[in-house]
Amino acid sequence: MSAPSAGFTGTKHGVCNLCEAICGLKISIANDVVTSIRGNDEDPLSRGHICPKGVALADIYTDPDRLRRPVRRTGTGADATWTEISWDEALDAVADGLAKAVNENDKNALGIYVGNPNAHSLGSMTHGFELIKTFKTRNKFSASSVDQIPHMYVGMLQFGHQLLLPVADIDRTSYFLVFGANPVASNGSLMTVPDFPNRVRDLKARGGQMVVFDPRRTETAKVATEHHFIRPASDAVVLLAMVNTLLSENLATPPSYVDNLDALQAAIAEFTPEYAASVSGVDAETIRRVAREFAAADGAAAYGRMGLSTQGFGSICQWAINLLNLLSGNFDRVGGVLFPEPAIDVVKNGLLSSGHFDVWRSRVRGMPEFGGELPVSVFREEIDTPGEGQIKAVLTLAGNPVLSTPDGRRLSESFAGLDFMASVDIYLNETTRHADVILPPTTALERDHYDLVFHALSVRNTARFTPAVFEKEPDALHDWEIFQQIAARTNARINAKKPLLQRVSERVRMSMSPTLMVTLLLALGRKTSMKQLRQHPEGVDLGELRPTMPKRLGTKDKRIDLAPAPLVADLDRLRSTLPVPAEGELVLIGRRHKQDCNSWTHNLERLHRGKPRHQLLMNPADLAARGITDGALVRITSRVGSVEIDVAAADDMMPGVVSLPHGYGHQVGGTRMGHASGVAGVSINDLTDPERLDVSGNAALSGVPVTVEALVTEKVPQPA
Repeated sequence: MSAPSAGFTGTKHGVCNLCEAICGLKISIANDVVTSIRGNDEDPLSRGHICPKGVALADIYTDPDRLRRPVRRTGTGADATWTEISWDEALDAVADGLAKAVNENDKNALGIYVGNPNAHSLGSMTHGFELIKTFKTRNKFSASSVDQIPHMYVGMLQFGHQLLLPVADIDRTSYFLVFGANPVASNGSLMTVPDFPNRVRDLKARGGQMVVFDPRRTETAKVATEHHFIRPASDAVVLLAMVNTLLSENLATPPSYVDNLDALQAAIAEFTPEYAASVSGVDAETIRRVAREFAAADGAAAYGRMGLSTQGFGSICQWAINLLNLLSGNFDRVGGVLFPEPAIDVVKNGLLSSGHFDVWRSRVRGMPEFGGELPVSVFREEIDTPGEGQIKAVLTLAGNPVLSTPDGRRLSESFAGLDFMASVDIYLNETTRHADVILPPTTALERDHYDLVFHALSVRNTARFTPAVFEKEPDALHDWEIFQQIAARTNARINAKKPLLQRVSERVRMSMSPTLMVTLLLALGRKTSMKQLRQHPEGVDLGELRPTMPKRLGTKDKRIDLAPAPLVADLDRLRSTLPVPAEGELVLIGRRHKQDCNSWTHNLERLHRGKPRHQLLMNPADLAARGITDGALVRITSRVGSVEIDVAAADDMMPGVVSLPHGYGHQVGGTRMGHASGVAGVSINDLTDPERLDVSGNAALSGVPVTVEALVTEKVPQPA
């Protein structure tokens, strides 16, 4: 009898798909077992950078809690049991359940939720969104409306496309102005910027500045040349005051292809530095000084992220960021902000539509759609409210909205009352525990990868194709293969038939593999080829960002409106409803850590070693005013709910502001995530309010009014 053949031993190229930095990796393998993961020094974008998440990538592949076969639920709640079933049985059960909801009601009886991991999977980008299109339901939701919709909405209004988003030329700028963003922890967001800490060191070494405005002294603020506390949800007023300063002091040097400068100046005349100081906690002279320095710098870039997008005035904030860059002469300028030119240009080739707004509205609250999606804040009411168009069945694709969307606890209750639910996911988690069937795809190390989105948001033009590190198991399916089958089997069971040409077109698009699609799209773009990328798995350098305007604009007249009517109209709401905390009230903001990626990675023990990081952070003066001791157990209460958590004194917090991390709260029965369930922490989204929205429909997760009271005065013991 011959000995079994040994597995692969050696080094392979890989990519970390856990965040937007898309870092290139070198993966060492011994007999098909990953022994180490390190950054790839030869990668032209990530330059050898790796963070703790990348090191833990193989832990997902080997996680014993990861589902590897389809499972079906019997029973509910604590009595639920899960049984492995065949792919045919599972896919037929999903098709039967989804088709029944549509046939017995209408197309809108199906609700679909798309989670953040889909943007990090090639198969989801090529086939997941095709699957969604085949169903024609208006009840589509995604993590985008608790994230970046204000960026996309303003991009559509000003630049003519929802993904025409300017990127800071961080490697050549001399003045980087940051509002509500923490790229040291996030590795950049809507700005693909791996190795950000070293890029900041280079910025400061060449005499440049990074100025940060944030209600917490974040990891980014701590390496900045200057940091200013700012009251949550007042960013829009401060930013508009800076724009006002540029205009009133004749510092504005806008490009020739802008319109409505006078209308803009009239619209924001009231937003003076003195007014901004009265509501923000930032003094008027600082606002003026920073605006003047920004205009005078030899290349400056303004950037704002989650702290701006996830507040009640997110769209005005992003508009004001654009205005600062435009009016200071730093738009489409080396050292300012520029637009990437990726090898596969999802803007230019039409892979992603230019966007639309308010084509239809939600059934219950009448909230407008954006880009074909309704705000996820209305998801629960669309399930719970009887009548035509009520959601009866839900399909979730790699998402955990119970932990990641407003008032998640009540959304969980709504999921429990559905007629049918199916999930494409690798875990039995807080959301998928409500599914009747879970279909688990392969993981990142088992599938080919090309980043369709993040190359389009990168601080340098590069391209990289990464073949699968490991072959998938014989009876496993990739996500795109699962989407193929759901589409084919479900549409075959739906009574209302589509025209023949439409059915054939859908079938052809779904039949191509993602790798074949990438090969064809690269050939169309003519910047590189699949052959070249396979020869250079470290990636191909396509050069620094360069000016491309106004030719690259998506507007019909190739001009930029400085004063889009919907944003100017929203200024009235800003003037009248800027939140002022009541007596004894605090405002809550979120935070993230370098070791976390939303709620995805809490089952990986490697990422939760060391000091706990789940606590409520609170300024010592606020603790003293309430008679609360450092480490005590407290109750946090908002309009929608309460949670109990231990508190940590933090001078890094602005007085009047408290902070909880996002993505925690795994202590829920009926899941199968052994390590995550033991990670201390609560879900911040048991406190966030689905009625607090930006004009774009994005949830206002930041700046939530709360009260904090002591439950136990002595210090809570921390996990070992």
